[in-house]
Amino acid sequence: MTGSGASAYPHLLSPVQLGGVTLPNRVVMGSMHTKLEDRARDIDKLAAYFAERARGGVGLMVTGGYAPSWRGWLLPFGSSMVRATQARRHRTVTDAVHEHGGRILLQVLHAGRYAYHPMSQGASALKSPITPFRPSALTTRQVERTITDFAQSARLAQQAGYDGVEIMGSEGYLINQMLTARTNDRTDAWGGSAAARQRFPVEIVRRTRELVGDDFIVQYRMSLLDLVPEGQSWAETVDLAHALEAAGATCFNTGIGWHESRIPTIVTSVPRAAFSWVSARLKAEVGVPVIASNRINRPEVAEQVLAAGEADLVSMARPLLADPAWVSKTAQGREAEIIPCIACNQACLDHTFDNQRATCILNPRSAHETELVLAPTRMVRKVAVVGAGPAGLAAAVELAGRGHEVDLYEASEQVGGQFRLAAQIPGKEEFRAAIAYYEHMLGVRGVRVHLGRRVGVEELRGADEVVVATGVTPRVPEIPGVDHPSVLSYPEAIREPGRVGRRVAVVGAGGIGFDVSSALLHEPDESVQEWRARWGVADPWEQRAGLGEKRQPPPPRELHLVQRKATRHGKGLGRTTGWVHRTELIDAGVEFVGGAEYVRIDDAGLHLTLPPEDGGTGERRPHVIPVDTVVICAGQESVTDLVEPLGELGVPVHVIGGADVAAELDAKRAIKQATELAAQI
Repeated sequence: MTGSGASAYPHLLSPVQLGGVTLPNRVVMGSMHTKLEDRARDIDKLAAYFAERARGGVGLMVTGGYAPSWRGWLLPFGSSMVRATQARRHRTVTDAVHEHGGRILLQVLHAGRYAYHPMSQGASALKSPITPFRPSALTTRQVERTITDFAQSARLAQQAGYDGVEIMGSEGYLINQMLTARTNDRTDAWGGSAAARQRFPVEIVRRTRELVGDDFIVQYRMSLLDLVPEGQSWAETVDLAHALEAAGATCFNTGIGWHESRIPTIVTSVPRAAFSWVSARLKAEVGVPVIASNRINRPEVAEQVLAAGEADLVSMARPLLADPAWVSKTAQGREAEIIPCIACNQACLDHTFDNQRATCILNPRSAHETELVLAPTRMVRKVAVVGAGPAGLAAAVELAGRGHEVDLYEASEQVGGQFRLAAQIPGKEEFRAAIAYYEHMLGVRGVRVHLGRRVGVEELRGADEVVVATGVTPRVPEIPGVDHPSVLSYPEAIREPGRVGRRVAVVGAGGIGFDVSSALLHEPDESVQEWRARWGVADPWEQRAGLGEKRQPPPPRELHLVQRKATRHGKGLGRTTGWVHRTELIDAGVEFVGGAEYVRIDDAGLHLTLPPEDGGTGERRPHVIPVDTVVICAGQESVTDLVEPLGELGVPVHVIGGADVAAELDAKRAIKQATELAAQI
């Protein structure tokens, strides 16, 4: 692949040999379960999904996980590769990928005790903390059968036209469970010692290689940091790598952490390329290519990892979910046009764990390529978009991309809206990339941008269509003293932290309350070393499984997070990120106050009544939190001033984003609304 980006990324865009295949670049689209894998009727949608990424220049792709047996399903009747009829059906996927010059591997994954069904089997009969089902322990005969199942799935993948398989040996699934004393208390030939536990993956790779021949790629995804108690030592990991290499593994992909680990590995607060150092350590030990993974999202980050010799290839799942043309844009010097992955998990992993189809918050077309189509318009319309928050930006960019004439009006001097606030939260710095992308694309697509302009109804009269994306304003609760000098709104607290005192009460424990708390407790742009120290991520050659002691900096403020509800704080936070936010606040010594009724705010602080200490039905007890500052995070109200007057003029009006529903700053819904609207006009 040639282009102006080639000289800037000589390592990333150089070819590499894997088995009998030459890849045009070092970019691997890592495995990500989209839910399209689970139903035969979705095979055409899955083919379109991968074909678009092959067309975008990705060197190698890996499917979501396919079970080698029905006992290995992730979900009841979930994805599997066990029959010749399934292999023939997958020709739709592999033919579509090969038509565009791509290469693709099928991931073979046995869920083990992570399976979400009552027929699950594990290394031992030990229940996982993340599923309600206790597995039955594999018998010795069933272990042998499961090894054969893996190999036969690989053979079926070969018949289906795949270029290889990835054997899922990390993230706490069955193979990982077999490898550690934590989940393997067997006393037969498959347990009792590290060497015995390692026989299982080694036999899988050996038998797979025997069935598929020499040129077929057998990629093994290896857990380099288990990040759970009683996980593998580094010496065990290296011994396993040597044995797998001898058994016929083509290359090693990097896995970091089990799903039950209490250390985040891919959320947006994890620094970019936070784990490339451990890939480098494995690369020095083996003679086959090593793939680095986790939080590598930008071309310059990927190039740096490769140039430093930390890996031979880089794996990116969510970034290629966000932008299928990531590679071609990089090769053509159009990096600023890459739809960024901000690692928010809201539309991808949160969807997956809620049994919904995965997509991307910034690219709702992802995994919906056949359903949400943004084709060039046949009738150019003059469209006015009012408001340059996430909804307005997405609408303006996509409408102009289809060929409409678009004017974007924003009352402030900057675009971004609530995204600009989010970008100031420590751990959410990636939102800056989203703003930069939209700002760049407004220019690329010729949108006329009017900043510092509070547009009126008369100015909009000449538009063929008006999109109202005026967003939200903070709601002011009816608390006596809410106008006290100690009270700040959440935008004021985020933008002007110098006004916030040493002792703080945050009123409202939704997503905004958690964000404000984080902003008042942590510094932005944390380095990898600072992040590792705070979470206790150690070198695995010094601490087993990479688990060390957390080293928390002293919190700069005393903080109380208060809510009316008696339920757990942050109950509505994302499935895959909420626990991270709660842990950060707990580690910083935040007091969680629930079941509160607000009485007043005065010089003494925030006055409340709380439920009886015994949790009974007696009288509520008065309570005062003595603070210097009270930050109000009590929700939002839609800004809809223009909607009714425009309707009276007969101008077609479309209300999207926060102006439509003042939810908890729901950018996922706002951008999806905007994109769907752009496809319709």
